[in-house]
Parts: sequence; C-alpha cells; structure tokens
Amino acid sequence: MGSALKLRGDYSAGELRRFARMTKDVRQSSRLLSIAAVLDGMSRADAARIGGMDRQTLRDWVHRFNAAGPEGLGDQWSPGPPSRLSPEQQADLAAIVEKKGCGPYF
Repeated sequence: MGSALKLRGDYSAGELRRFARMTKDVRQSSRLLSIAAVLDGMSRADAARIGGMDRQTLRDWVHRFNAAGPEGLGDQWSPGPPSRLSPEQQADLAAIVEKKGCGPYF
C-alpha cells in the first residue's frame, strides 16, 4: 500500500468551499468540495463519495490540484481533430451556404 498523498497547504478548506460556491462548473465544484473534506480530516473514501467518485479518481484530482490549484480542477477539453477542409474549401462552403441556404426549405 502506498503512502498518503500530500495536499498543498496554501488553501484552507473554507477557501475551497468558497471557490466551489463561486464556480459555474458543477464538476469542478464537487472536486473542490471533496478536497476540502480531505483537508477537514475526512477519510479519502468518504471524501471521494461526496464528489461522486472513487478514491483513485480523487487521487488523480489531488495531483491536478497540487500542480495547478483550484483552477486545475476544471474540465480541460481538447480542440478536436484538425479540419479536413483547407481554408479555401471552408470559404467556398461558407459562400455556398450563405448564397443558397441549406435544407429543403431554402
């Protein structure tokens, strides 16, 4: 069994709860509340249950929190695959759609 994971000490549990109330991201809020519970001395399993995750997932979020603080607990979306159309093709397509419209009713 591994050693206990350390949390950074520059945020208090109260500050994390305040961040959780201020954020519009529900997932980030639950992650902040789980980490605040750990700071309050709750077991990792119980704190993970508060956030609707398992202990391993909480551990992963603690690593992100230690690296980037509360901002690091938000979802980070990838931009997706590169476009298959060249810029010229995109411009041509936009011109067709704007000129003729699209769908059966245009």
